[in-house]
Amino acid sequence: MKRWIAIAAVALFAGLANAAPGPYDEHADAEAGIQHALVEARQANVPVLVVFGANWCPDCRALDEALAAPETAALMSSSFRVVKVDVGNFDRNLELSRRWGDPIKKGIPAAVLLSADGQVLYATRAGELANARGMSRTGIYDFFKKISDGAPRAR
Repeated sequence: MKRWIAIAAVALFAGLANAAPGPYDEHADAEAGIQHALVEARQANVPVLVVFGANWCPDCRALDEALAAPETAALMSSSFRVVKVDVGNFDRNLELSRRWGDPIKKGIPAAVLLSADGQVLYATRAGELANARGMSRTGIYDFFKKISDGAPRAR
């Protein structure tokens, strides 16, 4: 009897863990989100960072956790307008990825940095973030800091 209770408890907790919302909104209109971010970016004089990923992806979840760390979150909010785009099982929003050089080809998470007028400033075409679990929070911060420092700003 105790064994069955333990099994039921594990199943319940596993179900709750899977029900937790992920960082990527599977029902979001990615194109509309990007257009909205471009408008905000023009007003704030910052670029748009489009992050491609999926909720099932451990590296995508690791990147999202690192982006939420205080120092990195501050960098993100001051330097970019961020849009997370769900690629599902590589069956969603693929046209957006192809539009900007197909950065997801080498794995997810992947990112594209757009100027406020929608021009590609940078893209992770070599899978730079695809092993986010192996990158430290500092490594992720440094990666985005370097991109931020190299992004042109209108004067």
